Amino acid sequence: MEIEGKRIVLLVEDRYQVLELWYPLIRLREAGAAVTVAGPERGKVYKSAEGYEITADVSAGSIKIKEYDAIIVPGGYAPDLMRRNPAMVALVKEANDQGKVVAAICHAGWMLASAGIVRGKRVTSFHSIKDDMINAGANWLDEPVVCDGRVITSRKPEDLPFFCREIISALSE
Repeated sequence: MEIEGKRIVLLVEDRYQVLELWYPLIRLREAGAAVTVAGPERGKVYKSAEGYEITADVSAGSIKIKEYDAIIVPGGYAPDLMRRNPAMVALVKEANDQGKVVAAICHAGWMLASAGIVRGKRVTSFHSIKDDMINAGANWLDEPVVCDGRVITSRKPEDLPFFCREIISALSE
């Protein structure tokens, strides 16, 4: 297994982009990681924009990020809901402050901006939030995946193979 024993938090909220949540969840578990799904409420069922359901294993407020190696934020409309939740934003900030892998795809860049961790970083995102990322101080690039230190970002579902490969690579170091 590529990342056996690594522990990852995967954030969830309603209206998540189905591929951007399920693809990393399955791929990283396949690679040997223990992936915990964290939402605003433990045990709550969250639905993708298409109606796919997933149940949060834990509440974001109960996570002790020091016990994890990475945090992943999927896109869709969910990041706009996530950034209204102080515990979820704090979790992303703490993960970054502790040098954990922080990965975000598509509209999930909003969470990184709200956590205040993109200033001076090279990042990418879905093109419609490019201005938000730049206004938060990021150096925005139009590339399938951008790594700046332990921050990994991607643009859209088509970039998921590159995104997951970089997460696995970062966790293998």
